[in-house]
Amino acid sequence: MKLYDYLPSGNGYKVRLLLSWLGEDYEYQEINIHKGETHSPEFLAFNPSGQIPVLDIGDGRHLAESNAILFYLALGTDYLPTDAFAQGEVLRWMFFEQYKHEPAIAVARFIKIYAPERKKELPPLMKKGYIALDIMEAHLATRDYFVSDSLSIADISLYGYTHVADAGGFDMKPYKAIKKWMRRVKARPNYIKITTIPT
Repeated sequence: MKLYDYLPSGNGYKVRLLLSWLGEDYEYQEINIHKGETHSPEFLAFNPSGQIPVLDIGDGRHLAESNAILFYLALGTDYLPTDAFAQGEVLRWMFFEQYKHEPAIAVARFIKIYAPERKKELPPLMKKGYIALDIMEAHLATRDYFVSDSLSIADISLYGYTHVADAGGFDMKPYKAIKKWMRRVKARPNYIKITTIPT
């Protein structure tokens, strides 16, 4: 397999983290989103959306969208429950991540680090991001993980940008349950940081 990715990306990090926990060997191809490399004819040929990450399965097929890649990789593993309702719950949180969480928390981080000229966009993003974090905090107040009693791709999906939310200006101090959850995730064997370059 070959992963087309950009190291600081939380979406790409989700995939790298799961690959590390699965012990999968893969080739890593850095794509510089700031230089327009996701819009080259070569890249657009296997992802017309022009976004990373993209996973080259190795047989000529390519899979885009971080949560779709997580689902594909997790099939038949302990990171995706076998119970149908639990699987539905996993997808529920992954949809929440892409619709309510990532568009606020990830974008705020991007503006803070790469596009300070867009700072006027931050107030509504911060409001939406805190709403998402409040929902997560309430859910984790009575459980260790988002679905069932073990870590799943729902947790990996939400961890990707939550663990760097402070870089977007979010104050994480009040979120005690989220911080305990993040420590549980980080304590797992073969955990890698978002800055770890795959070898």
